[in-house]
Amino acid sequence: MRFFESFRIAVTSLLLNRTRALLTMLGIIIGVGAVVSLISLGRGVQDYVVARFEGLGADILTVRGSPPARGFFQATNPLTMVDVEALADEAVAPDVNQIAADYTVQGTVVDGYASVTVTVRGVTGSYFAVQEWLPGVGSLFTSQDIEGQAQIALLGSTVVEDLYGDASYDPTGKTIRINDLAFVIVGVMEERTATMQDPNNAILVPISTAQARLGNARIAGEGYRVSTIYAQVSETASMDAATEQIEAYLLDKHGISDPDQADFDVTSAETIAESRTAVLETLTLFLSGIAAISLLVGGIGVMNIMLVSVSERTQEIGLRKAVGAQHRDILSQFLIESVLLSLFGGAGGIAVSWAVLQAAPRFISGVTFSLSPDVVLLATGVSSGIGIFFGLFPANRAARLNPIQALRFE
Repeated sequence: MRFFESFRIAVTSLLLNRTRALLTMLGIIIGVGAVVSLISLGRGVQDYVVARFEGLGADILTVRGSPPARGFFQATNPLTMVDVEALADEAVAPDVNQIAADYTVQGTVVDGYASVTVTVRGVTGSYFAVQEWLPGVGSLFTSQDIEGQAQIALLGSTVVEDLYGDASYDPTGKTIRINDLAFVIVGVMEERTATMQDPNNAILVPISTAQARLGNARIAGEGYRVSTIYAQVSETASMDAATEQIEAYLLDKHGISDPDQADFDVTSAETIAESRTAVLETLTLFLSGIAAISLLVGGIGVMNIMLVSVSERTQEIGLRKAVGAQHRDILSQFLIESVLLSLFGGAGGIAVSWAVLQAAPRFISGVTFSLSPDVVLLATGVSSGIGIFFGLFPANRAARLNPIQALRFE
């Protein structure tokens, strides 16, 4: 019964000082709302990033030229069509099922008075199967098109919209000029979900055409340079095994004995997603740490108000002690008040964060945000902890008051 009596007195005291209680809770509301919102927003963005990169193909390894991770600067050996043909050989990379490559250049595309600057990607015939990306309208390049350096192009939906004002428009058969060369449009690629960059804002042409006519990609003794090699791993093989095979071939080809001096990178959608997620997690923790300062300020506010309350109610405390209230009764009364302030503040913070998460999709499209139960429990636990930690000193001070001196207090 003592606890319920202390609880009733604590609630009555808070109701009698509503304005002060609301102002005291404000710091807790802001702190909890900021922390919960940031954690939930961070998780939503992380899930979005992972989903987008997994959509690129979990079984595809991407190989690009890259400066060594450490050590002295050295010239980077380019990736070439010789490498593409070698990695397609089962004897070199038995765990690789299929190889594709691209060579990219920037191109100015003109049709009549419309002009846009886009990425022009020369691709091998296997690119479409490896990337699982096909034309929504029109046809693919044939081996004859690639061998003959045909000046034909497949447009991304964003390019179609920029050139013709409507992404659903079918320009098949029209002629455009890319870097002053005439190309016939043979189709439009299916619209693809964007990751960090819009994949639809590109034009695909035969790789031989891009290498010989749009760029200067010839390398003596190596054929033509490529920008990226895509290795689709066999269903029964592991990504690690295929990665080791590709790295072993390129290290040997480039005459590099120390893997740390490798002038290329072999990555997968999974590893890219993991690195992006790690960065986002660190950023979320950093921002949450800054927001947690509001909780500290709010906790100090609770302690300050409770100390003021003890001073204002000294005679009341003395009277309660004079009629038989024990040390634990006074302690529990003031401790309950501080915990209630913190819990109501935490509830207010959760409500604020819920409102933020409901509004967030209007500003960040494509990302799903939700208030996870574990985050709610964390906020509740933190609020309770603040109430107990910052309320213990004022409550203990009130409980230790001498009843005679308290009754004489003016």
